[in-house]
Amino acid sequence: MDFSLTPEQELLQSELDKSLERLSPLARVRSQMDRPTEFPDDVWEGLRDLGIPGAVVPEEFGGLGLGVLDAALIAEKLGKHVVPAPFLGTTVLAPLAIAAGGSPQQKSSLLPQIAAGALRIGVGISERTAGRRADAGVHRREGRLHGRAIFVVDAVGAHVFLIADGENGLHLVQADAPGLDIVTLDSVDRTRTTAMLSFDGVEGEALAAPADALPRMADAGRLVLAADMLGAAWKMLDQAVEYAKIRHQFGRPIGSFQAVKHMCAEMAAELEPGRALIWYAGYAVDKNLPDATLCCLHAKSYLADAARFVARTATEVHGGMGITDELGLHLWLKRIAWDYQALGSPERLREEAAAVQGVGPGRRVTRAETGMRTVIDP
Repeated sequence: MDFSLTPEQELLQSELDKSLERLSPLARVRSQMDRPTEFPDDVWEGLRDLGIPGAVVPEEFGGLGLGVLDAALIAEKLGKHVVPAPFLGTTVLAPLAIAAGGSPQQKSSLLPQIAAGALRIGVGISERTAGRRADAGVHRREGRLHGRAIFVVDAVGAHVFLIADGENGLHLVQADAPGLDIVTLDSVDRTRTTAMLSFDGVEGEALAAPADALPRMADAGRLVLAADMLGAAWKMLDQAVEYAKIRHQFGRPIGSFQAVKHMCAEMAAELEPGRALIWYAGYAVDKNLPDATLCCLHAKSYLADAARFVARTATEVHGGMGITDELGLHLWLKRIAWDYQALGSPERLREEAAAVQGVGPGRRVTRAETGMRTVIDP
């Protein structure tokens, strides 16, 4: 069986790669990091011109009608270029949720605006996918939202937020809604923005069928993060190989030393299986296969460990230069660190994978439950 990308998907990645070299050079990324609370209008406009905001929006609503696998292929290139613009929440999670669980009116009203890049939606599902921290958690009482949502992604520049409550509900909340307090959080990766939202009797519009949306959001979000890590880690590997060719020690390139060769080969060997995991998981989600959730859990948990290994090893190949700001290796390293924990750490995802298969301490859970559990019931 020949399982590979289609010519259209290969062209998508190739053209996007060229465009992002222009839209997101390293100098532009650095300047955005100096003002993380400002929205990157120029980068966003460039992504709009490429049609990226409407990637997974159905064609009937003005989008490109691409699948989750295509979104992962886009994320790989965004990770490679450490693009400082919203994607995970605004471009993937929000439109998928509305398309899967929104009412006809919600779809017709919101999806065309998302596809055009005119409506940006921040997303808060961390408590449902990564576990509840401290006293976080949102609940609905008497038709209004109360509590806190931590680690809301794509917060800066968002017009609306899509927030999960503790009862598997999803709510659309206007960014300027009375009773909503937004606090931008500092995180290891300053190319992307997160926030803590506090709700004090905030009015929200519930999605019509959130039970259909949450599992798909969890699967797609984890897969996109895995692909982002693949792109970032492979860029670090490429940089390490190039540095090993030009850096001389004892009168010869350090790449000629066996130890350095082994380090570079081991990085490639760790990363390459992750590509196949991402491709198949994306295909499984798009075709609604029974093992879709399991494959997404494996893809992110595997890439998280592999990418972290590559980030550390690539820095070691660069020696003392690797920890300087001049090369910028820390930009990719920090991006990987952010992805590592977002929507669930590798340890948590492996626990969920075990539970899906009916092994380990957790009970067997269905696909509809996976990705939304704060604990795995004994």
